Amino acid sequence: MPATETKSTHVSATGWFELYPLRFRFATCKLREFSPNTVRGAFGSALRRIDPDSYRRWFVPVAGGPSGLADPPRPLVFRLVGPLEVGLNLFVTREPAVELFTRVMAELGTIESVEGTDRLRLPLAASRDPVSRIRVRFLTPTELKGAERPEFGVLMARIRDRISTLRALYGTGPLEIDFKAFGERAGRVRMSRCELAEVTAERVSRRTGQRHSIGGFTGAAEYEGNLAEFLPYLEIARWTGVGRQTVWGKGEIVYEAF
Repeated sequence: MPATETKSTHVSATGWFELYPLRFRFATCKLREFSPNTVRGAFGSALRRIDPDSYRRWFVPVAGGPSGLADPPRPLVFRLVGPLEVGLNLFVTREPAVELFTRVMAELGTIESVEGTDRLRLPLAASRDPVSRIRVRFLTPTELKGAERPEFGVLMARIRDRISTLRALYGTGPLEIDFKAFGERAGRVRMSRCELAEVTAERVSRRTGQRHSIGGFTGAAEYEGNLAEFLPYLEIARWTGVGRQTVWGKGEIVYEAF
């Protein structure tokens, strides 16, 4: 039976994923190079000077965490929106943090304007309209642990886990869904096309001098199946990123139904 005729009997997730889609436009900037990695590094240094406790809580690796995480995800993702314009997607919603993060960003240069200070709520519930084909574009190098290709089951498992962990650490709590059943349904979606390019890149830590790979794949993949349930998660992943090292600008995706 075609995917568009298959009916799903599972109960769709309810609730929201919340964030602050902060956007900073600078009149002048102190950074010589304007990239997600240099912005992240300068932001971390400024946060450590202004509020060492918040730096330790939200920016440096912390051993332990939910489900034994050795390195919990940071509550922020940087995006370069345009010349001298930085997006900072902030996932801390359980306590006030916008003012602090804005004050830290002001250490990077002269801020001309700030947008996105109102909380954005993205629904987890699926649309009632059936969707059978989508295209996902991987805009920045993406690295999915344990997978060389973004098979849909793997991609959705990483997105699901990241969303749940961010909510548990910084928001309204972990996802209240059947993780196994969700993964099984995602695993039944077929990849119909995949055009990827491998990107080799690295960063050098100014603190330790160590080199770290920040490469991965870019490109696009197309999928076919019962997809309506997964679109809210893909929409949230536009803001959170997916995979390893998202705080360095990796794992930025967009999707479209067709």
